[in-house]
Amino acid sequence: MAEKSIVKNLDISGIDQSVFLGYSDRKLKKIESALSAKITVRGSTIILRGTPDEVEAAEKVFTELILLYNRHKEFDERDIDAIISVLGKKSNGGEAERLEHQEWAPILYTKDSAIRAKTPAQAKYIDKAAQNDLTFAIGPAGTGKTYLAVALAVANLRDRQVSRIVLTRPAVEAGESLGFLPGDLLEKVDPYLRPLYDALSDMLQFDKLQRYLDTKIVEVIPLAYMRGRTINNAFVILDEAQNTTPKQMKMFLTRLGIGSKAIVTGDITQIDLPPGTESGLIQAQAILSDVAGIDFVYLSENDVVRHRLVRDIINAYNAHNAQK
Repeated sequence: MAEKSIVKNLDISGIDQSVFLGYSDRKLKKIESALSAKITVRGSTIILRGTPDEVEAAEKVFTELILLYNRHKEFDERDIDAIISVLGKKSNGGEAERLEHQEWAPILYTKDSAIRAKTPAQAKYIDKAAQNDLTFAIGPAGTGKTYLAVALAVANLRDRQVSRIVLTRPAVEAGESLGFLPGDLLEKVDPYLRPLYDALSDMLQFDKLQRYLDTKIVEVIPLAYMRGRTINNAFVILDEAQNTTPKQMKMFLTRLGIGSKAIVTGDITQIDLPPGTESGLIQAQAILSDVAGIDFVYLSENDVVRHRLVRDIINAYNAHNAQK
C-alpha cells in the first residue's frame, strides 16, 4: 500500500526571492533535483508535497537555507550542495536518507561542507564549550581540537555572540633559532601560526577573512603579544598549549575580559619545551579542575579524523611508550 501524501507550507515572506530561489529559479531547480518531495512556490509560500519522509527531508533543507539567508542575506549553490549532502538526499526508494552522525547539528557551513562533531567525544567538546567560558580540549594530533575551536569561534562571531576572534600559539623556539630568520617577530613566528590561518581560510571567504584581519576583528598572534592586554567580548583560542610554561599559561588565562570565551587546546604527549621545564597545560589540569565555569574535555585516538594511518601511528607510539 502506497504511503499517504502530505502537504507542508513554508513561509518565506520578507525574503528576497530572487536571491533565495536564484535567477530563473535556478537554486530551486537544484533543490528539486536532489529531493523527492514536489516543490512549488506561490507568492511567499513554499509548498512541499510527498510522503512524510520526503516532506520532512525537504523541510529540513529549506529551514537550514532560510537560517543561512537570514544570517548572510545570500547563499550560493555550493551552500545548497553542502546542506543537502548533510541533511537529506533522494534515495532509490524516494525516502530521505540520513548521513552518518546526523544526530549532531552542524556548527558551521563552509563552501564545501558542514562542520560538525564526528565522534561522541567531539560532540561533548562542542557541548562543554557552549556551557563554559573556558574549556580545555586535550588529545592527540588529528582529533579536531583546533579545527572545531576555530569553527566555534567563527560561529560565535557570525551570530554576534562576540565582536572579535583572537587566536594565539606559543613559539617555543622564539630564541636564537628564530633570530637567524629575516623579518620582525611576527614574520618569524608566522610558520607557527600558519595552521590557524589555514583553519580560518577553510571557514571564511578570502576577501572576508582579509577584511577581518585588516580591521583586527580576527587576530592571529604569538602568545608573547598577549601580555598586558585585557580582551573583552572576544572568542580567544590558545593552541598548542602543552608548549606554554606555567607563567605563560597564567598570563594567558588572566587576559580574559568581560563577555569573552576561551578554548585551550593541546597534546600533552607532544611537549617541545626544554628538558626539565614544566608544561603550563599539565599544571593547569591540577590547579583548575574544580573551578566553576572551567571544564576539561579529553579526546583520544578514537576521535582522530585525519587519514586512517594517523590513528594507527598514535596507537603504535602509545604501545612503544608503554613497553618502555
